[in-house]
Amino acid sequence: MELPIVILASGRGSNFEAIANAIKEKRCDAKILALISDNPGAKALEIAKKQEIPSHVFERKNFSSSEEFDDALFSAVEEYSPQLIVLAGYMRIIRSKKVFEKYKNKIINIHPSLLPKYPGAHAQKDAFDAGEKESGLTIHIVDESLDGGPIIYQEKINISDCKSAAGVSEKILKREHMAYPAVIDKISKGIIKLE
Repeated sequence: MELPIVILASGRGSNFEAIANAIKEKRCDAKILALISDNPGAKALEIAKKQEIPSHVFERKNFSSSEEFDDALFSAVEEYSPQLIVLAGYMRIIRSKKVFEKYKNKIINIHPSLLPKYPGAHAQKDAFDAGEKESGLTIHIVDESLDGGPIIYQEKINISDCKSAAGVSEKILKREHMAYPAVIDKISKGIIKLE
């Protein structure tokens, strides 16, 4: 059964595109109902248009608080009645308690490190600067902590041959594009249970 999902993205949308392509190629049993972004310049919006996926933009500057922004954005999500909300390079921290109450264990995120190591926005650079030989990716349930929700999948990646933080990013991203659709497919099939 196709898992109905809504994707949130802030930037280039490469994970969003990887999921959409995996669905087309029947490698991921899901249906993208909509893309929602907080950035009107996000390349993800162009991808959504090409793929004929409905999209919406909410800009933080148009709201008086982060909670108000979250509530507006997630009321748009609610209109689609998704069973799963997928953060794919969504760069805002969700602040609304109402969102976490309503969507407990229904929001997932992908992060480019082996959490709990290197949370935050510069994980690949942090791992490179620390001289790590190994890093990786983590897919986790989103809760009120920063990159700290229950882990549902991790993959180790050898970064010892990377000459820069950009090299680390590129190597991890390639694996993200395979792992994220595969995990969504397993959630859809009930192999991975979110609880």
